[in-house]
Parts: sequence; C-alpha cells; structure tokens
Amino acid sequence: MEALATYTSYPLSESDWRGRFVFDLVQALAAHPDCRLHLWGPPGPRPENTRYIASSTEQDWLRTLLEQGGIAHLLRNHPLTGLVTALGLMQRLRRIYRRETDVDLVHAYWLQTALPLMGTSTPLVASVLGTDMRLLSWPGMIIALRRLFRQRHTFLAPNAAWMVPILERHFGDCATVRYMPFGIADRWFAIRRNPDMNPRRWLVVLRLTKKKIGPLFEWGDGLFSGQDELHLFGPRQEDVAIPAWVHYHGPADPADLVNHWYSSATGMISLSAHDEGRPQVLLEAMAAGLPVIVSPLDAHREIVHHGKSGFHVDNADQLATALRTLGDPETNRAFSQRARSHMQNEIGTWAACAERYLDAFRTVCEASRT
Repeated sequence: MEALATYTSYPLSESDWRGRFVFDLVQALAAHPDCRLHLWGPPGPRPENTRYIASSTEQDWLRTLLEQGGIAHLLRNHPLTGLVTALGLMQRLRRIYRRETDVDLVHAYWLQTALPLMGTSTPLVASVLGTDMRLLSWPGMIIALRRLFRQRHTFLAPNAAWMVPILERHFGDCATVRYMPFGIADRWFAIRRNPDMNPRRWLVVLRLTKKKIGPLFEWGDGLFSGQDELHLFGPRQEDVAIPAWVHYHGPADPADLVNHWYSSATGMISLSAHDEGRPQVLLEAMAAGLPVIVSPLDAHREIVHHGKSGFHVDNADQLATALRTLGDPETNRAFSQRARSHMQNEIGTWAACAERYLDAFRTVCEASRT
C-alpha cells in the first residue's frame, strides 16, 4: 500500500520533543513490508524507505509553523495570525492532495489536515486527537466533515476511547470509527526504577501554557520544599511565571528523561486543564513504572486507575494526600508495578500500534475496490 501521510508536528532532530508520536508511528509503519509512506510535514529524521515530498519552500513554512507552536496554539493566542496561517496550511495541503494522486490512501494525523481533500475520492484514515474534538464545535464543521467523509471511504482512529461515542454520534453513518491507541516506545518499558526517596523528585513534563499547568503552582505552593522537589520540563509557549520553588530545566530531552530522570523519580504530575486527548507523556511515564497524579479530565481518568496506578485530584488537599501516599516506598513500588502492567497489557508498543493502523489502511483500500 502507498500511503500519503500529512502532519504539522514532527521532531526536527533526534532530541526534539515535538511530534514524537508522529515520528514513532512513521518509524513503525515504515518497517513493515506491506506499506510505503509518502511524507508531507516538517523536515526531520526519517526512515530511509520513505519518500519525503515537501518542497524546500514548504519545509521552511512548516518549520516556522512548528516553531510558532502550531495552528491550535496560534488560534488560541493570536487568532488573526492563526486564521491566516490555517488558511495557508489548507491551500498547501490542497495542492499536495491534487499533486500526489498515485497513492492508495491518505493518512491525516489531525482532522484539520484532511479538510483539503474535499472534492476528491482518495480513501482516508484520520488520527483523531484531543484538539480535533474542539474543532467539532466550530460552526459548520460537522457538516463539512460529513460531506468530506461521504466522498470517500473513511476510517476515523481516535487515540482515546472517550472520543468514540462522540464521533459515532456525528459520523457513524459515513465513516468507520475505531479506538486506536498510540503505542509506547520500547525504551520506556526498559527503564528500571530505583527511585531516590531523599529527596523525593516529582516530574512535570509538558508545554508551558496556563491551561497545561492548570492549578499546579497554586496547589503546590508550600508542598514542594525540603523532602519533596518539583522538577519541570518543557518549552515556554506562553508567558507563565514559574515560582522559585520549582526546578525548571527547559525543553525536555527524551534521552535525558530515559537515562536519568525517570529511573530516579518518585512520580509524575499533570494537573492540566487543556483539551487533552490521550497524553503520550503520561503513557510513557506509566510504562516506565512511574505512579502518576493527575487532574480529573476524561483523558486522564481513562488511563489512570485511581488508587491503583495513580490518583485523580480535585484540590490542594487531595494533592498533598497523594504526595504523602506515594512517598511511601512500598506503596510506590506497588503503584509502579500496576502502572507498567496496565501499559503493557492495554497499550503495547509502536509495532503493535502499526499493525492496528495497517489494518485500518487495508480496510479503506479494500472498501474502495468494491
């Protein structure tokens, strides 16, 4: 099968944190003999047996978009610039979809990148992420997507189970909808934890925005001193003031997290109020055996079993209780084992994820031939 993959986030280097899930899935799909990928997205390290089709001008434009934080970030913080940029993306994708006709299907990594397929009949597999669910609230968007899906065989692959009933309600009569969790790289499962409980090191790995941080700084004030330390990793995408008691390390280096931080950390914290789909960083942390403390978003409730692999917290008192409970070494080990086991049994590796996607590719290709 010849698949055209379109995406707007991708690591520009091996150490870049951006778009790691796209990189990992591309790697896994490219390793399969039944699939050849044609890639259109930001430049970066790619498997040798793929065809990169972005022109030098398109590469420059996509790199700038990536460095600006992406379409969703621009629309939230600079609406006019975001709208102009979104229209520019649609125009470029429309040209690509009409130029690259010698493919069996399109794999769009966000619903927004599928919209310019309008007027064609190329089969579509679309990865649906958390930001896509907000897209559905835009005026006329559901009508436009239904029209798009009816023009072709469409397979919607939400990466979180909570999205399935919503997508089924809107598109179940014109698209196949199937929960398709992303995989987890082997390196996270291979981590062997030996947490240093003196001091206890709690990790936060995210893009620094007000919604991503949530109430963490407010609730954490007074909790992280002496025995408990908060270590924050991630790029500043908004002007967020970081308290003096936070150990801020800048953008995350995956190799540094694997080789140093995850093995010695007490746990991971995410009090995000963002539109999360299925946070990959939490899956990786749990695969590494880190207990997690999270806000009660649907995306978090789905992957974190309260009282077993982590805790859902609604206020500062509950955060303090969770820190105290997981600060006990024996309790921490029990939560760690359950977190890793859940990821192994329910999510699996990127190779397993690639098999799920290949099945979706075959589904739309076979349907288009009948």
